[in-house]
Amino acid sequence: MEDKHTLPVVIVSGLHSDARHEVVEGLLREMPHSVALHHDLATAGKGTVLRTVRDASGVLSSGETPLVNDCACCALREDLVPELERLAADGVTRAAVVELWDSVEPQAMAEAIAAHGGGRIEVTGVITAVDPALVLPYLVNGDDLAEAGLATAATDQRTVGDTWARQLEYASAVALVDDGQADQEDRALIGQLHPTAPQAAAGSPELVGLALVGFDVEAAGAGQHPACALLPQEAEEAGVSTLVWRKHRPFHPGRLYDALEDLSCAAARSRGRFWLADRPDTLLSWDAAGGALCVEDNGPWLASLPDAAWDMIPPVRRAAAALDWHPEHGDCCQHLVFVSPGLDRDGLTALLDSCLLTDAEYAAGRAAWKDLPAAFDEFLDPVHRPPHAPAHPAP
Repeated sequence: MEDKHTLPVVIVSGLHSDARHEVVEGLLREMPHSVALHHDLATAGKGTVLRTVRDASGVLSSGETPLVNDCACCALREDLVPELERLAADGVTRAAVVELWDSVEPQAMAEAIAAHGGGRIEVTGVITAVDPALVLPYLVNGDDLAEAGLATAATDQRTVGDTWARQLEYASAVALVDDGQADQEDRALIGQLHPTAPQAAAGSPELVGLALVGFDVEAAGAGQHPACALLPQEAEEAGVSTLVWRKHRPFHPGRLYDALEDLSCAAARSRGRFWLADRPDTLLSWDAAGGALCVEDNGPWLASLPDAAWDMIPPVRRAAAALDWHPEHGDCCQHLVFVSPGLDRDGLTALLDSCLLTDAEYAAGRAAWKDLPAAFDEFLDPVHRPPHAPAHPAP
């Protein structure tokens, strides 16, 4: 009779390539009958992606898959699920470790497996491999991935810092590869960037348990969406601070725009959702690392929707809105989080406060707010932005 077991899939990501490789090797040693699948995107410039399958003893097979749409990540997605399905059907493999290439983000791969796995393969854990001593240098690196030779497509305009932040923040567990160079500040920064993720040493039995415990792809995606992101809470440890700034008054577009450079550089990492007076019905997202800021339109606030539309809103979104609900403005709010060593909490708070509408501006009401001089149109309106260009305001 054909074996119909579901193949557990563990995704291991991270720009710290040496740490990632050590984590994968440790999982292969600790999990009997497991194999690791890796797509090397470094060959994409030649039109192919190199796939390698190995176990604890070495390479089992290798082959090339053609580039899809001039996008290495697209080729990876097209090839990954069929390979995992083949492993699930071989009757021998009991777990698969997907070692993602340096700049590939785990969310897209986890969602591809969940959407197309057909019930034979299941993501049971997403692990980001971390060298604690490298967390801050990578997080504050504002270089484009293309400059570092890490872009996955010609249109890839991500930076090292924001890519690394998302890799860390999506993980269900963090695997630490510590060579003794890290200090308490480094460890505190990891914990404050992703306070809900358990940590374990590479190669430890504890990490194997975290890899196989189970992973809710839908919930993880919702936790990253700007409208309902599970943002960190206030914290202070070993010189690292997390500032949570929440207000129920919109930003003045001009004053916020003028402060963007200082705000985006005020912390190693900042993210959240915000409210702009001249776009009072629009939920805007804030995503900054390494001094590079991305601002995007994420559709309407729930308070701006007719009651009949609420039935189509996912429960997790409604729950997030309830936490920020205001009797007058509903879920329209400022909810920004800044995480950094040496954070100037008082100065940052004062700068943010100064960007809000004054009492007189606020009292003028929504009709007057919409007439304020627009400052973000070229970054938020697609007609003003070239195709594939991110919304990166640069005053």
